[in-house]
Order: sequence, then structure tokens, then C-alpha cells
Amino acid sequence: MRVVIAGGGTGGHTSAGLAVAAKITEHGVDVQWIGSRAGVEARRVPEAGISFHAIQTGKLRRYWDWQNVPDLVLRAPAGAAQSWWLLRRLRPDLLFATGGFVSLPPALAARGLRIPIVVHEQTAVPGLANRLVARFARRVALTFPVSGNDIPSDRAVLTGNPLRPELIGGSREAACRRFSLDPLLPILYVTGGAQGSHKINRTVGEILRVLLADCQVIHQCGDNADTGDRAWLAARAEALPRPMASRYVLTPYLGAELRDVYAAVDLVIGRSGAGTVNECLHLGKPGIYVPLPGTSGDEQTVNARLVEAAGGAVVIPQDALTPDRLLDVLKRLLADPAALKAMGESARRLAVPDAAERIAKLIFEVGGARDGSHS
Repeated sequence: MRVVIAGGGTGGHTSAGLAVAAKITEHGVDVQWIGSRAGVEARRVPEAGISFHAIQTGKLRRYWDWQNVPDLVLRAPAGAAQSWWLLRRLRPDLLFATGGFVSLPPALAARGLRIPIVVHEQTAVPGLANRLVARFARRVALTFPVSGNDIPSDRAVLTGNPLRPELIGGSREAACRRFSLDPLLPILYVTGGAQGSHKINRTVGEILRVLLADCQVIHQCGDNADTGDRAWLAARAEALPRPMASRYVLTPYLGAELRDVYAAVDLVIGRSGAGTVNECLHLGKPGIYVPLPGTSGDEQTVNARLVEAAGGAVVIPQDALTPDRLLDVLKRLLADPAALKAMGESARRLAVPDAAERIAKLIFEVGGARDGSHS
């Protein structure tokens, strides 16, 4: 059996696809991937040993932007044509779409070629691409129950969102050795996704001296030249007293060591995109979430509020995020380690541990290989 995975652009869309790829390849399935040239999938998919095919991609914007013109007139049609040619050549039994604008051209091409489609929605609010693809997909795998008319109920299956296997089995001791941290002090993980978050970076930077008096920080800041956050944070770190400076780890990106980082940290501060939230749920990590405003359907706020309602997170809207507010929340949470641990367990209860198996089962059923064998 051969399956083509289509998607990427963000860590959430890529991670879900990688987790499913790992599961179905255990059954001898040949997996190919269609994605964008510039998205995170262009790096992470080949790293996972999966054949990767890049196409032109546009972006689905529901507001005016000058990039809409080349995206709609040039990139989207080119991506659809490239997808058609690739699928004709690869002849897959099924296309698994992970959502996002990257998945739309391959999904449209698959529909034209009568290739069955399974689509996965990672967030509580279906994105525009998935709402379009869901109209002709055989099955729609959902992370959270979705109400309304966005997803056809007769084809929707609640599967959860899988965790990529390389994040399982991390070691706090290994992380402390790698970053020269004290295993007896609390550790925070600050992340804004692959590109970093300007708002989170600057807010954390403003309270570094006070924060590091009580804990240690692993800060994944991105390397966005437009914001200059990495250089600004590095300068603030340089100005820290020597003992305090050893408690602060600044890095633009985390690779394989992220598994150990998650095992080590007591609390995560970050955006509430599908990838970050899903990782925290599966790994039982409490979070302080600062949803990115302006996303489709305000999906990041909906994601974060779901976890907060279950007792697994604290949500601070971006317009309410100030150094004083963040410091107040951090001090309150770090002052009660037992309560913090309980928050993590509440978060874990929202995860579906066998999500990858559930989606794999859908793929085998729709693709015509129920036992996962070659077709």
C-alpha cells in the first residue's frame, strides 16, 4: 500500500503527519510526502527518512493582502498542476491531508484523480482548507468534537491528535547535563513556535533577572531577522550576573533534544497552536498560553480555553500580556509544585494516547487494506 501525506507550513500540521507516517510504516506502507519548499516540513520530513516532494503553495487569506494576487494567480494553480503530475506518477492508494493551505492543491488533485482522501483536523476550529477538503474526503479525523456545519457528521471520526514518536521517552537528567542546569531547581520552557513569538520573547526578556532568581529557563526564541529578538535576548543574557546567567539557555531552535527538554520542564510558556498544545497534553505539561490573535476562527484561543477549562493551563490574551502580569502568574504557579503537577495531569487527560493508531485504522479502511498489508 502507498500513502501520500499532504500538508505542512506549520509544526502542528507537520507533526501530526509524521506521527501517522511512523505508525503506518510499521505495517509496510510506502509513505511519500507533498509539501511546501519553505515550511517546516521541508526540513523535518527528510530528517524522518520520508521521500519529500516540494510544490508551489499559496496561502488562503480571507483579508486583503497584496500577496493574494500571486498566490491565487500563480502559486496555487502551479501547486495544483504539480500535485496532479506527482499523484499520477506516485499512484497512491490514498491521500492523507493534514490540513493547512499546503494540503489543498494535492487534495484537489486527488479528488480529480479519484484517489480516496482522509483529512485530519488538529484544532478545535476547522481551518478553511479542511472545511473545503472535508466536503469530498471519505473520512475526517477530529482532535476535538466539532459542532456546526463545518464538518459532515456522517464522515467525522473522533481520533485525537497523535504525538510524534521522537518526543517520547525523554530524560530530565539528560537535559540538565546538556544545558548545564540544576536538576533541583524548577525549569521553564519558553517557545513561540519555529519562528518565535516577538511578544512572548520581549515580555520574558523584560523579567529575566527576577525570574531567574527562582527558576531556570530554556528559551526557544526563533531567529526572525525582522524582530531582532535573538540578538536582543542574547544582549540581556550577557548582562546577567554570572551565577544567574547559567540558569538561562537561549536557542533559536530545538531539534532531537526537544524530547529531553519536555521531560525536564515543569511549565511551558507559549502560543497555543495545535502542535504546542498537543505536545503539552500528551506529555502532561501545564502551560501558560498566549494565543496568537487573528488566526482563523480565533482557533488558538479556543484551543487554549479548552485546556484551561480542564484545569491544565492558564490563558493570558496577548493584549493583556505584560511583564508584571506574566511574573505574577509564574510566581503563583511555581509557589505550589503539587498544584503545578496536578495541572499537568489535567492536561494529559485531554490527550488521546492511541490517536496515531486510530488514524492509521481509518487510512487502512479507506485505502482498502484493513490489516495494513500491501495492496
